[in-house]
Amino acid sequence: MFSNTESSLKVTGVDFLKSQNTRQHHTDGYNIQSLVVRRGQPFQVQVSLSRELRAADKLTLRFGIGENPMKNRGSLLSLKPEREDFNGWKVSMVERKGKECLLSVTSSPNAPVGKYNLHVKTGSNIYKPENGVIYLLFNPWCEDDVVYMANDAEKEEYVLNDTGTIYVGSAYSIYDRPWNFGQFEEFILDACMYLLDKSKLSLAQRRDPAHVSRAMSALVNANDDSGVLMGNWSGNYVSGTSPMDWIGSVMILQKYYKTKKPVRYGQCWVFAGVLNTVMRCLGVPCRCVSTFDAAHDTEENLRVDVYLNDKGEKLNSLSFDSVWNFHVWNDAWMKRTDIPNGFSGWQAIDSTPQEQSQGRFQCGPCPVKAVREGDVYLPYDAKFVYAEVNADRVYWVVKKVNGKDKYFKVGTETQAIGKNISTKAVGQNRRVDITKEYKYPEGSKEERMSMQRAYSFLRPSGLMPRSGYASTVQTMGANTDPLVLKEPVTKTGLHLEINNTEPLHPGNPLEMAITVKISAPGNWTVDLIGSCQLQYYTGNVQANLGTIKETITLEGPSEMQIPLKIAPDAYMKTLSSVEDEVLILVTAVAEVKETNDKLTKETSMRFQYPPITVQMPETATLYNDFNCAFIFKNKLNVTLENCKLLVEGLGIFKMTTFELGDIMPGRIIKSEIVCTPTRLGEKKIVAKLISNQIKGISTEKGVFITE
Repeated sequence: MFSNTESSLKVTGVDFLKSQNTRQHHTDGYNIQSLVVRRGQPFQVQVSLSRELRAADKLTLRFGIGENPMKNRGSLLSLKPEREDFNGWKVSMVERKGKECLLSVTSSPNAPVGKYNLHVKTGSNIYKPENGVIYLLFNPWCEDDVVYMANDAEKEEYVLNDTGTIYVGSAYSIYDRPWNFGQFEEFILDACMYLLDKSKLSLAQRRDPAHVSRAMSALVNANDDSGVLMGNWSGNYVSGTSPMDWIGSVMILQKYYKTKKPVRYGQCWVFAGVLNTVMRCLGVPCRCVSTFDAAHDTEENLRVDVYLNDKGEKLNSLSFDSVWNFHVWNDAWMKRTDIPNGFSGWQAIDSTPQEQSQGRFQCGPCPVKAVREGDVYLPYDAKFVYAEVNADRVYWVVKKVNGKDKYFKVGTETQAIGKNISTKAVGQNRRVDITKEYKYPEGSKEERMSMQRAYSFLRPSGLMPRSGYASTVQTMGANTDPLVLKEPVTKTGLHLEINNTEPLHPGNPLEMAITVKISAPGNWTVDLIGSCQLQYYTGNVQANLGTIKETITLEGPSEMQIPLKIAPDAYMKTLSSVEDEVLILVTAVAEVKETNDKLTKETSMRFQYPPITVQMPETATLYNDFNCAFIFKNKLNVTLENCKLLVEGLGIFKMTTFELGDIMPGRIIKSEIVCTPTRLGEKKIVAKLISNQIKGISTEKGVFITE
């Protein structure tokens, strides 16, 4: 007979079979020592023993999550091979060979996501493997997981793609801003796990992507929980990094994980970029969504009031609500088990701190279908998201009458808010319009029904101006039914168009035109006022550049183009002094004298910039260096001061900054970097040029890395 010590079974080692498991779990991209797997899918571990396993031996795998794992709290799972499952987990013996056992572990498809410690118990011995931490993520490849996504190309884009594009600008001129999500880079997964711990979600809540995504929308902003990013729209970023200077999420999350302090500063596309990284990193399919002319309506009354002075210039001071040229949030993909059927799929989540929800700056998940159908009572924050894409815009001219401000309504736009809702196409570098997922076509029967449904849950106020000085207003009947607020059909068919007649290059005159059209026959006299201003993307005016005032006569049906020209001196000083990218806002107010028809139109345009050219091979091989050159020619008539070139290539080279100084007109700058590819597949290089005068020149180029 063996003595007891001799026969006592001990574990001598555990092999997590990392390369095989991570390939099968689509987690081989994570730059981390530990094993990363997805829930609901088997993975294998090889256990080495001090002797062969016998029938009477007891072998148990123990998975613990959290500080003090306990069985009765569900945070400690004790799994024996071939036994019935425990909390939906099971272990089976694949193969026994001498002193080696190959075990297969399948976690529950609704297991809490997070970091688990694996210990192996044999009899009274407990073996704690070195680096015995296993990261368990959501699994869009598993049909029983609520984040299951059937289409492989969509999973490739929304879970595995670590680069992408965020659409910004204005409805008139949409452009793409490349963004590196970098969910597989060093410390990013650990930063996400730190956020999960910090969220104080219970184990049960960690099973559910609705709870997790809501918590992450709160933690990506720093407003009430020392989260990742501090928002700043002031124009002063001296004590941090200007929101325009980021080209991806990696540096932000790495810095946050290192310091555990909020990183300065973000604006909406930065918040959306970081939240996208966090959700993809945790395994929830996610996309960045840009809405143009997004309403920020503080009172859920589905109306945004815009105030103009008698020159047609927009006034900042009176508005409590605002229309942002664009706003970026995220859609996360999941089956919602907490609300009635029919609202699964994309859910809007937003980490830009705008308004509090349940006492915290968080927003969503809000079913995109609920926004389209007008079911705005559904959790979470559907009223807020609905208003962002469905409000009406009402224009008021403020005039002094007997020393008091009086408000005159000069236009209502019902189709102006929530336009061109955009995201990056699956597997392609192009914009795809997803407005129809958020809204029925304007004027359709479905839209009318959806709107009536939404209005039954909201309490829109009557049509009167809502400003800090609204007490001076005679009410115009508070029982105005908002559903009749359709685009005004004027007696004369008055119509306005605004466009630029020459490219809008900084340093050149801004040459634009307002076109007045009348479709009714007859002679008509039209009073036109027009203004040109510089504004931030949040709708906040930075400078008044010039106005026109004309009275024209038209013999209908006809049209007339009125030029609006702004000299460089009028705007270059403002352009050089602001830290943000500004847009050119043109507002026109027309009134037909004979009929009193009034119409207001506004258009935001962006400046046009010379491009950055990237020169490098189309393909390269793993670990073999290649050169990449960035070339920029200043084709503008103005010197670009304090130029910096920011470049980053995930899996190729770390974020690098070139200080280029001042670039005179006509000068060509060439910066080079040596690239060492460390990962296979298509990789992207992103470059961005910033200067005092220009903030928004960026480009990206792909290179295919082979073995």
